[in-house]
Amino acid sequence: MQTLHTIAELRAAVRQHRQAGKRIALVPTMGNLHQGHLRLVETALQQADVVITSIFVNPLQFGANEDLDSYPRTLAEDQQHLAAAGCHLVFAPSVAEVYPEGQEQQTLVEVPGLSDLHCGASRPGHFRGVTTVVCKLFNMVQPDIAVFGLKDYQQVAVIRKMVRDLCIPVDIIGVPTERADNGLALSSRNGYLTPEELALAPLLQRTLQQTATAIRNGAQDFSALEDSAQSSLEAAGFRRDYFRILNRDTLKPALPEDDKVILAAAFLGRARLIDNIEI
Repeated sequence: MQTLHTIAELRAAVRQHRQAGKRIALVPTMGNLHQGHLRLVETALQQADVVITSIFVNPLQFGANEDLDSYPRTLAEDQQHLAAAGCHLVFAPSVAEVYPEGQEQQTLVEVPGLSDLHCGASRPGHFRGVTTVVCKLFNMVQPDIAVFGLKDYQQVAVIRKMVRDLCIPVDIIGVPTERADNGLALSSRNGYLTPEELALAPLLQRTLQQTATAIRNGAQDFSALEDSAQSSLEAAGFRRDYFRILNRDTLKPALPEDDKVILAAAFLGRARLIDNIEI
């Protein structure tokens, strides 16, 4: 497995694979990899001949007072995990390599509307940072496919819209959330949780499941369901961010006849946890 740090090296390696007729997959990550990330690599290996995993903690998607400085950086361990998983190439650029003129002078890519909802409302500018860096990665690698985890459900929706709107020839594959045995969605930020908080954290997924069951059983007062779920989480020790029953395609408030997804975000100690469930 190769590890490259510059765009020039990356393009030279990709060129060789292209000339050999290889199908290329990209798995964008911020590192500190867990089994969920490795599942993305496994999926990519099933869909392509060459798998490239990027590891880049993207400062453009972090807001003021967020955890950019404390976000775990574990490149050596990540390389070991990726090599064992069968990844072919790791691209781990510096901030200066990705933003050579600085973030303030960087051309930005923004998906209007969808980026302002839910996580976008809680973290202004977050999705602009995501779409900008993902668009840059797509241009650097020019993959045939890119693989993302559906735990970040809104992120996948935003990236899919960006690809459609900008006619980027990359197929986006979403992979179901990898979970611990207790149902907790795996996340790099779970490392912020204390043992007591780790024991409580699966309640977010159980609350999603209970709400989904109520809807499947005929409940249609979605606002009441949302309020009840938020109150239950707060009573248990979470701090609310949002809990929304949405149209699966538009991520706008759902009607009873819609295909639905429930998106939830809540704070627990230092961590902001997100999760979802499709109906």
